[in-house]
Amino acid sequence: MTLKDASAPLTRFQITLVILALACGGFGIGTGEFAIMGLLPDVAATFQVTTPQAGYVISAYALGVVVGAPLIAIAGAKASRRSLLLVLMAVFTVGNLASALAPDFWSFTLLRFLTGLPHGAYFGVSALVAASLVPVQMRAQAVGYVMLGLTVATLLGTPVMAYFGQSLNWRVLFLSVGLIGALTVTLIWFYLPRDQAHEGASVMRELVAFTHPQVLLTLTLAATGFGGMFSIFSYIASTATEVAHMPAVMIPLIMALFGVGMNVGNVVGSKLADIALMGTIGGMLVFNVVVMTLFSLTAATPWMLCTCTFLIGCTFAAGPAIQTRLMDVASDGQTLAAASMHSAFNIANALGAWLGGLVITLGFGYAATGYVGAVLSLVGLLVFAASVLLERRSSPGLRPVLD
Repeated sequence: MTLKDASAPLTRFQITLVILALACGGFGIGTGEFAIMGLLPDVAATFQVTTPQAGYVISAYALGVVVGAPLIAIAGAKASRRSLLLVLMAVFTVGNLASALAPDFWSFTLLRFLTGLPHGAYFGVSALVAASLVPVQMRAQAVGYVMLGLTVATLLGTPVMAYFGQSLNWRVLFLSVGLIGALTVTLIWFYLPRDQAHEGASVMRELVAFTHPQVLLTLTLAATGFGGMFSIFSYIASTATEVAHMPAVMIPLIMALFGVGMNVGNVVGSKLADIALMGTIGGMLVFNVVVMTLFSLTAATPWMLCTCTFLIGCTFAAGPAIQTRLMDVASDGQTLAAASMHSAFNIANALGAWLGGLVITLGFGYAATGYVGAVLSLVGLLVFAASVLLERRSSPGLRPVLD
């Protein structure tokens, strides 16, 4: 069944097809973004660099997301959401296929930067599309369903690609992700209805989002609060083998545990967010601090490392809540704000990977990445408190935040 007329209401089955198409792109993006973390030693060996140096490719991709999300959202302000999604996923597809053929480390790093450019705008526009298809009280769950592609990638795509990357060659990862991107383009073409650009859409209308303090606070919260997850997970393979002395064959299992945690967090967190949006965000930041500190204290024990890896994956429960919060406070600049959420998310990625690599290089060891994560989560908690205080001061007669 194909969908051609956006003016007619969609059936539940048609909405499911649209969300599946959008989630497929999330699956490809998540597989490419996370699986490389388990293959950094292999990339380092191919290009004859150290593992922390190989971590630069993670930061380069994240930087591409940070730069690309707002620029593309502004450039595509007058485009229909369907057209924008098709272009974004086409660029992502080509970038991954080219990454599979990179001849040296610097060209590979550049290609990862270019491939990251459409990432944030794709997720942002997908979230807006999904939220527009369901009743307002189910927005966070619809956003969560799109993000399910990302979290399922950590459960299935990442460990599978880590296995084949180790067994065959890490380049297989990017070839496979490129093919998933091509499939997504096909699904969006057939199942997402044609639409028109929003009436009155303009660059200035999008830019107005950044005049709202709550937008800036929410983006800052995402950039810091998620950083801890990446500071730990970027080096989880080396932590497992060097600190817990686990065999390399266990790395795909550890990544699968992280993926299970992300899926549990995404499903539970999106339901909680529709009940208590800000309560979910604040509660998860506290949870982050506790779990990431525990990770550093117990990383030398294999079963505790596995347990903490699962729990760190669960911290993704805040994702749908933060995305929904951002759409709520963005007023008329929703496309730019929604896309910028993933800029913030990948600032967290770059910041976490960089700080994690820094403490390792300074000699504190791989287990110290958990302390980095706890500190970043504390910073996020302070930003959250500022957001709560500002909202209560601007609406003194209301209690809109934690109810």
